[in-house]
Amino acid sequence: MNILVTGGAGFIGSNFVRYWHEQHPDDSVVALDALTYAGVRENVEGIPGVTFVQADIGDTPTIESILREHSIDVIVNFAAESHNSLAIVDPARFFRTNVLGTQGLCEAAKRVGVARFHHVSTCEVYGDLDLDTDDVFTEESPYRPRTPYNASKAGGDHAVRAYHETWDLPITITNCANNYGAYQFPEKVIPYFTTLALQDQPMPMYKSTDNRREWIHALDHCRAIDLIIDKGTVGETYHVGTGVEKSVLEIADTILAHLGKPDSLKTIVPDRPGHDRRYVLDWSKIKRELGWEPTIAWEDGIAETIDWYAANAAWWEPLRDRAPVAEGSAWSK
Repeated sequence: MNILVTGGAGFIGSNFVRYWHEQHPDDSVVALDALTYAGVRENVEGIPGVTFVQADIGDTPTIESILREHSIDVIVNFAAESHNSLAIVDPARFFRTNVLGTQGLCEAAKRVGVARFHHVSTCEVYGDLDLDTDDVFTEESPYRPRTPYNASKAGGDHAVRAYHETWDLPITITNCANNYGAYQFPEKVIPYFTTLALQDQPMPMYKSTDNRREWIHALDHCRAIDLIIDKGTVGETYHVGTGVEKSVLEIADTILAHLGKPDSLKTIVPDRPGHDRRYVLDWSKIKRELGWEPTIAWEDGIAETIDWYAANAAWWEPLRDRAPVAEGSAWSK
């Protein structure tokens, strides 16, 4: 099989490229990425059977040409602007990539006639949940995005479904919990806190430190997508989660304890506008219909992740100055 992975030089995309090569060594993989600030080409270089192509998913003629040149059977779309803080100060780039870019990719896939278009979405399109309830989002929950990032991902999801309903594009969609693991750009909370703690620098925490997220290891996410491509029903949406919720404060404490760093590194900064309180997914459908469930326990996965960043400063140190927004500063002036 020939598979195109968009956002292939990013965090989850590059994990998926490596995972796919290990699990399907006879397949041909094209890793496509626009190489914006968070794309790291070295993430996928040197992997046998993997071809890297630099392109924008919104450039439909170029994408169509790539699909035909490499006889692509399956597209897995990870490509997205994904940092909520950046979306507050530069929302237009999120709508360009996550809505118009996704639509352009769908158009190229329609013209060529791929066998499957898998689109990776997020739990954040549903809005947020109260901290003091046991409510969860199901595949039938209404979309109620609260931030530019959330809204742009919701728009992309609607474009994908429209191409399925209007032109029978054979799509599947996953809404996933927050991912963590190796190769995540150091603007996101776990690598951000870890790399700061490793340098004995203050760890800025939003004022709402009790806000919680559901967490899943990126490799468990990759396994779920693999299973959906193989056995999932065309046109369906599947939630990929774990039920493991952790607050920002709990994550900071875990990182500091693992690295043997003092609590004094924790500092409080003004809250981000539209900061979601909590989101958790009901992932019983994918377990019931496809037999998937997570395999990496939080305690094991977070320890391995912290250790990876501690051992790979040569990877993340050159990336620190690329981050286009400083947490807590852009909206507090």
